[in-house]
Amino acid sequence: MKVAITGGSGFVGQEITKQLADKGHEVYILSRSDKPSNDIVHMVKWLGDDAKPEEQLENIDAWINLAGSSINEGRWTEEQKQKIYDSRMKATDEVLRIIGAVTKKPSVLINASAIGIYPTSEQATYTEHSSSRGEDFLAKTVEDWEKKALEAEQFGTRVACGRFGIILGKEQGALPQMALPYKIGVGGKVGSGNQWVSWVHVSDVAKSILYAIEHDDFNGPFNVTAPDSKQMHDFGKILGEVLHRPHWMPVPAFALKLVLGEKSQLVLKGQRVLPEKLLLHGFKFTYPDLRDALKNIYA
Repeated sequence: MKVAITGGSGFVGQEITKQLADKGHEVYILSRSDKPSNDIVHMVKWLGDDAKPEEQLENIDAWINLAGSSINEGRWTEEQKQKIYDSRMKATDEVLRIIGAVTKKPSVLINASAIGIYPTSEQATYTEHSSSRGEDFLAKTVEDWEKKALEAEQFGTRVACGRFGIILGKEQGALPQMALPYKIGVGGKVGSGNQWVSWVHVSDVAKSILYAIEHDDFNGPFNVTAPDSKQMHDFGKILGEVLHRPHWMPVPAFALKLVLGEKSQLVLKGQRVLPEKLLLHGFKFTYPDLRDALKNIYA
């Protein structure tokens, strides 16, 4: 296949590119800067005044849209929140424009999303059939992002939205920040410790996206989380054991709120989200168990 990726140079995009290349597919990464291409990975300039990406994307079979400013950068000022929101809407608008401009439409668009669309809860368990929606900034952003992506259906393109959980990888994502206190010997319970962490190994994120591309009956939202959600105190204990470090020093909620402001909800609150659709479709996680996932990452 020929697969276009917006946001392809990021954490998840790099892993997807690797797995696509390993399967012999051609990858077209849309980038703001001029970067060299090779026989497998083609760099396509977009979002510039002189950019005409549609001229290089006439025969794309599938599109993966991951583009958007990171939610982990800086404090969540009103300006930063607007940047996070606008970056997703504008990038997806451009994806829709390009799909509309090319003669041969991609058969499928896989759009990034997040489990932040569900309300935070220590008691509830959410699947793709759950109708509950959060009312905070993240939930609103994700809901609008999915609605925008679904507009691609007007071109006859199948749309599936991968609702990512906490993605684990060694160098990028949330794990390096979560592991740092343990590495210096001061890891421990964060906040109440009862908040849920619906995690997933980055390799399984990429694998699930390729699975969604390859199965024509796969559409709509799908949760990209391992079937082994953990509460924060259990997650931290296992992380400490894998790193051979103690799990002993609690981090009070007020301290995180003081340092991170509104963004502290990413750590202090959570949702238990299960990948029901992937499991019912027969998807096999490479790392369904947290301990095994962390051992692989820190091997």
